[in-house]
Amino acid sequence: MSNVTLRESAVVIIDTSRTTIRAGLGLYDLLRTPSVEVVARVGLRRPDTSTNGDSSDHAQAQLPLPNTKVTDYLVGPQIDDAIASGQEVVIFWPFAKGDIEDWTQAEALWKYVLFNQLQLRRVVMESPIILSILPGLSRNSYERLCQMFFERFNVAGFSVLDRPMAQFYSAVSGNDLSGVVVDIGQDNTDISPIHDGFVVHPARQTLSYGITDCERYLAYLLRSNQSVMSNLFPPSETHTPEEVQATLVQLARQIWQDNHIKVLAEGEAADIEEEGVTDIAAVLVAGKEKAVIETGMKKRMNAKASAAEQARAREIEALDLITVQFRGHSLTLGKERHRFCEPLFDTSLLDSLPDGGGRKRRSTDEFMRPLPTAVGHAVGQIDVDQRQYVWQGLLVTGDITNHIKGMGAALQGRLAPFLLGTQDQSNEVQPKSIRVLKVPDYFAEYRDKGDGLASFLGASIVAKITFTDSTGKNFVSKSDYATNGPRTVLEMSPSLL
Repeated sequence: MSNVTLRESAVVIIDTSRTTIRAGLGLYDLLRTPSVEVVARVGLRRPDTSTNGDSSDHAQAQLPLPNTKVTDYLVGPQIDDAIASGQEVVIFWPFAKGDIEDWTQAEALWKYVLFNQLQLRRVVMESPIILSILPGLSRNSYERLCQMFFERFNVAGFSVLDRPMAQFYSAVSGNDLSGVVVDIGQDNTDISPIHDGFVVHPARQTLSYGITDCERYLAYLLRSNQSVMSNLFPPSETHTPEEVQATLVQLARQIWQDNHIKVLAEGEAADIEEEGVTDIAAVLVAGKEKAVIETGMKKRMNAKASAAEQARAREIEALDLITVQFRGHSLTLGKERHRFCEPLFDTSLLDSLPDGGGRKRRSTDEFMRPLPTAVGHAVGQIDVDQRQYVWQGLLVTGDITNHIKGMGAALQGRLAPFLLGTQDQSNEVQPKSIRVLKVPDYFAEYRDKGDGLASFLGASIVAKITFTDSTGKNFVSKSDYATNGPRTVLEMSPSLL
């Protein structure tokens, strides 16, 4: 049994997703956002520089040699620096497939976070670690994690938490410990039903699409914006199809990350499509309307503005135009930007897109179900008398929710067909509604961040309870590990009991 209380200021939270590691040192009355964010990839210099290498982020690389050491891997800015200097670098994503594909690569990443970014010292390590990690790892993997953190990092205590539970704890209130977490990632979307405080692993779903596909879709729509295309790709210049696609995808990424997108309710996208694409080049005449866009509706409120100027301002407001700065160009965008999230709700839209730089469809129809259908299917795998409780807590998270508000409400509206709505069909176990969860506003540091940091916040909440309870069995202490070894973690991880 863990019989030691550890200092809150020394506690380390490490949240590890498929593509990102976020970490922070110390727990305080006001729970803080992560101080460290590292892309969850490592690089390995290609030994034979005469071989043409692919240094792209998702390169399909040869397996590393069996004797590859932790110190052989490049992490963080080291990767970019090596590529910039002309070195051949192979990129690996050890968590991308929802498991730990390579333990040496995982160790290299966590070592970098602890000792480079958080500036901890192994020889005088006083920090206990709570690790929020991908769900569904084997018991052997839990033991290897425990062994790594004690023997390689010399931690003072160790606890593991499934990411969906961490995400859920960030938003749940009271004793309502049932719900469903939808985590929209870069290339995958994970759906995790939770009942009575435990992830229902047989019902979990992983979909083979995510933010990358939304970016590709918006890039496709932007091709119809003549103002954007003429500015970025003037007829006097020559650009390959790959260059055009890469540029438009980068623009799409900037648009959503700069908070210029709202998620549409069901039916709104069709309305925009019927309107057609605004010929923005025709709207912008002599720069006057552009100035109106940039100043918002200030001119409209100005009594000195002419009636014609005020009318034009109202017209442009209805068009919902914005200007963005991109690669030295001032670009004007219309309502088409709000269709960014459409592929999540209708995956058939992805079928006719350009290749997008070599990204291939990797899945069967089962893993390309539209998000509402997939969530309904996942919850449908749970016992019928438990579903009403699961529907009472829908949390949509992922980086996309840091910049695009209302994802939960948009999904909620599209899940209505999975509830029986008529009185004749109702019964005592049939859910009548779906409740959307969000990170509460009283977490001041997170108030303006959206729900994408839910996992880190939830892990911080659990850590505050775990490491301050000297009588609990919620973490492995050094003495526990010395006495019983790595298997001790199995007794202190509720998901494995």
